[in-house]
Amino acid sequence: MTQPTQAPRSILALDLGTTTGWALRGFDGLITSGTASFKPGRYDGGGMRYLRFTNWLTELDRLSGPIATIWFEEVRRHAGTDAAHVYGGLMASLTSWGELRGIPYEGVPVGTIKRHATGKGNANKVAMIAAAQARGFSPTDDNEADAIAILHWAIETRGGVA
Repeated sequence: MTQPTQAPRSILALDLGTTTGWALRGFDGLITSGTASFKPGRYDGGGMRYLRFTNWLTELDRLSGPIATIWFEEVRRHAGTDAAHVYGGLMASLTSWGELRGIPYEGVPVGTIKRHATGKGNANKVAMIAAAQARGFSPTDDNEADAIAILHWAIETRGGVA
């Protein structure tokens, strides 16, 4: 008797922020990456960036999913209050979105990501971009480079599973 096989599922890595970096290993093994802006518009209410973020996640899951696991950069210190508030709101949106769908998620400390990508736990933005380029990617900025690094860390150290 043959065992039913589970359909391959995607792994999503995120660098949360107003400009969110993302990297996705699709069910076919292909890795795509980019950035998505959640900057509020002039007439947006305070929660619109988070609604757009959850709608974006839903569309990503629909087009590239089903998403099996989500990894995100776990930031413990922020340069400013606004950045901390945005990060917290996006993380709350992400975790509730994942909980509703039964998708496991886990944060990865910044130093762990940087050390895996560059060998230095305090690597700067230029070094992170260079590390992504060394893997054959062309990140538009450090947000995308960080997401690529998170995805590779998850695949290489955890098999992609949270």
